[in-house]
Amino acid sequence: MSAYMNALVALPVILPLLAGALSLAFWRSSAAQKLLGVFGTLALLVVSVHLLFETWEHDHIVMHMGSWHAPFGIVLVSDMLAAIMVVLTGIIGLATAVYSLSDIGTRHERFGYYPLFHLLLAGVNGAFLTGDIFNLYVWFEVMLVASFALLILGGERAQMEGAIKYVTLNLVSSMLFLTAIGLLYGLTGTLNMADIAVRLAEVEDTGLVTVIAMLFMVSFGIKAAAFPFFFWLPASYHTPKVAVSALFAGMLTKVGVYALYRVFTLIFNQDVDYTHEILLWIAMLTMLTGVLGAAAQFEFRRILSFHIISQIGYMILGLALFTPLAIVGGVFYIMHHIIVKANLFLISGLTYQLKGSHELRELGGLYRSHPMLAVLFMVPALSLAGLPPLSGFFAKFIIIRAGIEVEAWLAVAVALVVGLLTLYSMVKIWNEVFWKAQPAGFGQTPTPVRPLFWMWPPIVGLALMTVMIGLYGQPIFEMAELSAEQLLDTSRYIEAVLGADYVESLQEMRR
Repeated sequence: MSAYMNALVALPVILPLLAGALSLAFWRSSAAQKLLGVFGTLALLVVSVHLLFETWEHDHIVMHMGSWHAPFGIVLVSDMLAAIMVVLTGIIGLATAVYSLSDIGTRHERFGYYPLFHLLLAGVNGAFLTGDIFNLYVWFEVMLVASFALLILGGERAQMEGAIKYVTLNLVSSMLFLTAIGLLYGLTGTLNMADIAVRLAEVEDTGLVTVIAMLFMVSFGIKAAAFPFFFWLPASYHTPKVAVSALFAGMLTKVGVYALYRVFTLIFNQDVDYTHEILLWIAMLTMLTGVLGAAAQFEFRRILSFHIISQIGYMILGLALFTPLAIVGGVFYIMHHIIVKANLFLISGLTYQLKGSHELRELGGLYRSHPMLAVLFMVPALSLAGLPPLSGFFAKFIIIRAGIEVEAWLAVAVALVVGLLTLYSMVKIWNEVFWKAQPAGFGQTPTPVRPLFWMWPPIVGLALMTVMIGLYGQPIFEMAELSAEQLLDTSRYIEAVLGADYVESLQEMRR
């Protein structure tokens, strides 16, 4: 692979780290940090889109760090799924950076908002691109440090309470993850994921392999906020600044979902009937608990937080069904959901600035005073519920059709019911925030300290993307389809990372 391609794979990690370092260098300059936030994420988006097209053309792009070839050295690997996730990180990063111009004040900037913001983006992209299971753990820890610091930024009581739950359960996840890595290394003698996939197929103790798989499932299930480890998310995501909540809602849990897709297609595919049956039940219970929790809430961001959980269930369902169409649906759903969910959080922040509350009972009248905001809310809300012709309809349709093809009738029924209950929650927000009259004694907010202008472009842009994915979704479907092909045909990933000669020599030795 050329030096140019090597640099291209590394840049989505290097650029945020560089922007974060420069933000520290310009600690005393608010304007410089804001410019670095916007232009750093813009550069990240441009590079990630270029990486996506190069990956589409070359199938896999592999960077061997320090010219040490796998499995002896660390590698960065871009396949279609990783490249898609990096592009989505760039999109949400840019949207959040622009939104932050109006949402993040001087006080939070002095606490290190922008360096932490860039560090989190670097951790997310590192997790997507690494081809080494231990480095996946390292990037998870980078994300945990950055996200915890962002969560407590400002030091309010609610933030601290939510952060304690968040970090406690995520530390448990990290402990289980590290334990599983140790067992896996003891079993295979390697940390390279492609090499693990080759060597694990030769292991005779399938029981121990299944135990390790369960450890990974629990660890990544916690990161993804899947049932029954989801309670940290609705306890924490509604507490920080809205820009932080939107970034978390868009990307953090999806790293856990991505890790599940990666290891349960590439590594743990020996006992699919057992492992994926468990994933199927996790998916259904995650959908149900999330949507029922949302239905019981009357605080804008808490409703949205519970719906992150329910939608994670759909993504896991695509993996659990484990057919080409189901994987296509799962990847399509991830792409749709990241854009829609981040946008809904951004909208909740704008309504707070206009009305001074996140409590639905204290809100109202926004349809009359801000009709454009009402329309912009309806686009992601109806997409989340799965109404045509928006992106969520096609994402749900593909997964449900995949469930029908394998006669997973209970999962199909749960997915349909959860879709209806999601629509109920979105209608509840619409009625309370936009349609009903403003309750007496509420809604009189002081003039915002910062102009709200920069909150509008990200909301409009993400809403337009939601509509475009629905109306012109063929390229998105083709990307999801290629991702599914690569995930299910593991030989393509293995040969790209290790080389055909190494795989043949390893197999020859074992004969």
